[in-house]
Amino acid sequence: MKTRNLLQISLLIFPLVYLFFSCSSSTTEMTFDSSKLRKASQEEVEKVVEAFILAEDGDVIEVPEGFYSFKTQLILDNKSNIQIKGQGMDKTVLSFRELKTGGEGVKLVGNEILIQDLSIEDAPGDGVKSQHVDGMTFRRINVTWTNGDKSKNGTYAIYPVQCKNVLIDECIASHSKDAGIYVGQSENIIVKNSLAFGNVAGIEIENSDNAEVYGNTARDNAGGILVFNLPGLPKSDGKGTKIYDNDIITNNHVNFATPLGEDPNGNTVTMIPPGSGIVLLAAKDVEVYNNRIHKNKTVGIAIANYHVTGFPMDAPNWSPFTSNIYVHNNDFKRTWRFPDLTKEFGQLISVYNAHGKGKTQDIIYDGFFDQSLAENILSNPMSICIDEADMEKLNFTLFDLWEGEENIKASKDYNPFVCQTEVFTDVSHLTQK
Repeated sequence: MKTRNLLQISLLIFPLVYLFFSCSSSTTEMTFDSSKLRKASQEEVEKVVEAFILAEDGDVIEVPEGFYSFKTQLILDNKSNIQIKGQGMDKTVLSFRELKTGGEGVKLVGNEILIQDLSIEDAPGDGVKSQHVDGMTFRRINVTWTNGDKSKNGTYAIYPVQCKNVLIDECIASHSKDAGIYVGQSENIIVKNSLAFGNVAGIEIENSDNAEVYGNTARDNAGGILVFNLPGLPKSDGKGTKIYDNDIITNNHVNFATPLGEDPNGNTVTMIPPGSGIVLLAAKDVEVYNNRIHKNKTVGIAIANYHVTGFPMDAPNWSPFTSNIYVHNNDFKRTWRFPDLTKEFGQLISVYNAHGKGKTQDIIYDGFFDQSLAENILSNPMSICIDEADMEKLNFTLFDLWEGEENIKASKDYNPFVCQTEVFTDVSHLTQK
């Protein structure tokens, strides 16, 4: 789908008003001022580096209070039952501002690893990455970039990938150029009681199975919470995610991700329009309920298929379609600001929605479906179920994009999608950690 002319159309409709309402400053803030902490001596810094290098199974790595400036990565390589403990997010800070090469600040590989009660700042790549870990716990850690929102910041703040049994609890992630809290190609996941702000995406579950995301606040990101399935990854389609009891508020931040053509590490998050509460893209088996979805200027919940990206869709054991979605019992509040016009997806939502140009949408469905299953979407072949308390009061738009930008259709008719479906997750074993 191409919508390259929509921006010109929209600016004719909203010439000065658009500029006034969309050029606002960020409301993000530093969680605390780490510059006021005691500076750790070079000997203390080297002691921490040595503790990582020489760690044996079962060790506890204690990091005292202070500001630790590293010129090297901290790597835990294939160890088990390791605990890494600071003295508090505002008391123990690991800074990687002086690290000029390498990726993540902290990298963890092994089994049953805990990292807690510290902050990680200014990694050149990801803040803290865990890979191939069975039993990974992040508890009360803060990961950020202190220069604010920059496209040169690291990609992910908290980044477990290809892991099993992941718990992220009471963490803070800010200012990453992709996702603050990102869980990819993993299984058995809880993300709870955490805060993500000032990122391109607040919280993202990607190509993962059996995840629950609850009790979190995602605010002032470009997109609040994302569930994506992307092609070409070692783990293909993920399924089974529940998003509930979250505050997804004012995610109207500029999308400062580096465009794909300029950054080989860029990805699909570059297309997310500012003002997106929840985005489901090629997602399978997702339940979204009991969330406060307030004042996201473009859309509260976007149910989308991979077709809207315009990227290639050929990949083995992967489907571009979103299916088996259950959205219910959420609280929506629309903003007085105009929807985004900087991204093509935002232009589509703003200009062609069924409620009038420039209207924020509570829920949109892009209307793509597997045509081998049905002749039209009215039979709801992908099992997209929406059962909110008062559908009449919601701004719901069903798009028809099959014929391209020359013949985009939009409908308010939600009736084919008023239904219920079941989504199964079981992370009870993680609640005991």
